[in-house]
Amino acid sequence: MPSFPPPPDMTDHAPASLYARHVEVLQARTAIALERAGLDHLVVPSGSLHYQAFDDRDYPYAVNPQFKAWLPLVRNPGSWLVITPGYRPKLVYLQPRDYWHVVPQAPSGWWVEHFDIVVVRTADQALAHLPPAGRSAVIGEPQSALGEYAPNNPAAVISYLEYHRAFKTPYEIAMMREASRIGVRAHRAAETAFREGLSEFDIHLAYCAAARQDANDLPYGNIVALNEHGAVLHYTELDREAPPEARSFLIDAGAGFGGYACDITRTYASDTAGEFQALIDAVDAAQRGMCAQVRSGVDYRQIHLDAHLALARILREHGVLKISPEAAVETGVSGTFFPHGIGHGIGLQVHDVAGFAAADSGDARIDKPEGHPFLRLTRTLAPGMVVTIEPGIYFIDMLLEDLRGGPHADAVDWSRVDAFRPYGGIRIEDDVACTDGDPLNLTREAFAEG
Repeated sequence: MPSFPPPPDMTDHAPASLYARHVEVLQARTAIALERAGLDHLVVPSGSLHYQAFDDRDYPYAVNPQFKAWLPLVRNPGSWLVITPGYRPKLVYLQPRDYWHVVPQAPSGWWVEHFDIVVVRTADQALAHLPPAGRSAVIGEPQSALGEYAPNNPAAVISYLEYHRAFKTPYEIAMMREASRIGVRAHRAAETAFREGLSEFDIHLAYCAAARQDANDLPYGNIVALNEHGAVLHYTELDREAPPEARSFLIDAGAGFGGYACDITRTYASDTAGEFQALIDAVDAAQRGMCAQVRSGVDYRQIHLDAHLALARILREHGVLKISPEAAVETGVSGTFFPHGIGHGIGLQVHDVAGFAAADSGDARIDKPEGHPFLRLTRTLAPGMVVTIEPGIYFIDMLLEDLRGGPHADAVDWSRVDAFRPYGGIRIEDDVACTDGDPLNLTREAFAEG
């Protein structure tokens, strides 16, 4: 791993003052990636608008992650970046003449001084400002093709850049801090809406209003689940009517800032003195311990395996399991109640890339633990990595039916399962940065700010 990214335990939290070093790091990574591919230029389209079949409606635009790695621009289709080692990066900025839509403002802000900027009025005009296509790594989607600039996505370049994206610069940590602050503000508004008895749909609207972000601006679709819906891992239906009784509330929702994401989950009980609240508190305490494991040199897979044991211990203490936590893990019973991975990398994308890469060459993968197919990250942690830690306990009918019909049915007190089933499930999720010392919990930090 190159040593050029500074450690992320800095005290300066202002993105503007950290940006110059971020660009230097990206330029250094690009130079190595291009050398490995035998190419001279990195050309990155911001992406294009896509239109629905048999219609003139466009899909929500999503910027190319390789583009927003360099720039805090997320609403600029048709623009291009050119990075040539030894030269200042160049931005070809599409600012069309258009009276049908709002035209992007002229480039401005603390980032512009680091780029040579060319403004074009039509997409085709960008061609005159791009280097020879045959000597370029063109990184993007097929729909971004412009003349001979069809993305070729050379594997050597993609593998190197994506592997090293796991190591966040201080600028990136600062951007994720801001995303976390926005997300926490919206989470607080969502909890208030739940306590007021609103529907899932109305809670979702309260969240978006507090974040000041529309659903298409968020880094992923909000999971807003009341009662049994909390047992659906990716529940996004958003019932328009409130249930007669709201017993529990699980919200998994993020926010974006300058192209970077946060990913936060919390679970609440209407009865703050009841058994389900006690179960939430136990998962929350265990989750804090798992976050403390995010340290340099730790195998992320071990955090996942340790989580199974910790959650099985909670289920045993609350009378759900009749067997030991160790036996629950060994027999796979724990997977009935915790059927997903402990988390994933996060940054420019909620599920960040290269989670299984063994090296920056891209030709080797680190296997998932046997019997744990849904873990999204298997790498050893190092300073600069940011990961989610999201343990959960769920009462999912389909999985419970399989357990009840299998050889380990007597491992569970089914009356206790029935008591918790109406609450759906619990998930607690934080975004945690690995440093040279103690982990930096971006989520808890934002909640602590009030």
